[in-house]
Amino acid sequence: MIHPGSKTLRRVAVVGRGTAGSLAAASVSRMHPDSDLELHHIYDSRIPVIGVGEGSWPSLVQELQQLTNVSHQVVQQRLMGTRKYGVAFEGWGRRGRDFTHYFTPQQVSYGYHLSADLMADLLHECSHARHIDAKVNEINRVKGGAEVRFEGRESERYDLVFDARGFPRELQPEQHIDVSFIPTNTAVIRRCPAIIRKAKDGPVTEHTYTRAVARPHGWIFVIPLTIHTSYGYIFNMNVSNIDEVEADFDKFLETDGVSEFEQRAVIPFPNFVHRQIYDGAVARIGNAAAFMEPLEATAIVAAQLQIGMVLNMRLNRLIEHLERDAPTVNRFLVKRMLSYGLFVGWHYSSGSRYDTDFWRYARERAWPKHRKAAGPEETGCDALHGFDEMIKLLNQPVIDKADWNRMCAVPLTSYSQMSQGLGCA
Repeated sequence: MIHPGSKTLRRVAVVGRGTAGSLAAASVSRMHPDSDLELHHIYDSRIPVIGVGEGSWPSLVQELQQLTNVSHQVVQQRLMGTRKYGVAFEGWGRRGRDFTHYFTPQQVSYGYHLSADLMADLLHECSHARHIDAKVNEINRVKGGAEVRFEGRESERYDLVFDARGFPRELQPEQHIDVSFIPTNTAVIRRCPAIIRKAKDGPVTEHTYTRAVARPHGWIFVIPLTIHTSYGYIFNMNVSNIDEVEADFDKFLETDGVSEFEQRAVIPFPNFVHRQIYDGAVARIGNAAAFMEPLEATAIVAAQLQIGMVLNMRLNRLIEHLERDAPTVNRFLVKRMLSYGLFVGWHYSSGSRYDTDFWRYARERAWPKHRKAAGPEETGCDALHGFDEMIKLLNQPVIDKADWNRMCAVPLTSYSQMSQGLGCA
């Protein structure tokens, strides 16, 4: 295959060693046609990697096979993973009942539950990069590319830099869209004994689901790996205090039959979209580009999309088109990330089985902000219009066949399943 842009993409840097950075380094190694590409993978070894359990979408199964060039079975075993066929919601919505949001085709399509640190290790094995252990102070676009400024060493210039340094320290209105209609901002992560056992020969093939359990102060995810089970209590630190959340977490684990756990971390997070995900020389990816709470596991699939779009555009388009291409790619990515946020925030619009301060805040104060926060005046894109169109489709007595494949970040089938489960329809 001819890659007309590869000649102007000779020096590439990836900054960050987490999931997004590891995916980017492996993707550059696989997609760039020239063996003499200079790829630098830059990270500060003093920054610890929190090895949480994560859920993914079906797109990751195929991508990891392509990046590693080993079978799905071996990949799953290396990740200590299980096969995720959807999300099992417990106590959500107007009826407060249990239902499942399946990947489609139902009971056929699956993603992985995986260990994030093990996936990073696997991807590093297939990345052909020079590793630089250093603290990065700044990444700036300059004429002809981007400059990375380090602490304690000379700056480096690159044709393209993937910035995977994680959440911004604080949201700034001129740089970030505050997704304030998602009502959570903190996660308490615990590691518990495995509930799924390793298979003697080959990967675990039983169907598993991420559990999303409504609780008085938010909700708890349960992600089953073969090495341990990852639990996380997602809540709002401005509505509930940590002591009452921890106490309810203890109560839930006791009810779930879990007698011991390892406290991993308390992680505050912003729900946001960066207004400039890609400027032609710097591509923000992963949690540097956008983040929505982990309810629908949008983090990894968002990073896949960001990396794939930027690399494909840079490799397959002449450099003369860059000034026009970059704003188009950026608008698309901002709209897609915001659309993920609208889909996630909508989950809270019908409440849960709990009539508590958190759920009243989520339903009555946070979600009503979505029309202003996601409106075109604030965001510069029409993500809200696309979301409204999907809701209108769901309210029609009959959906025309021509609309069956409609999407707004996720397909109509996902909107339909959630609408039925939440009691919106």
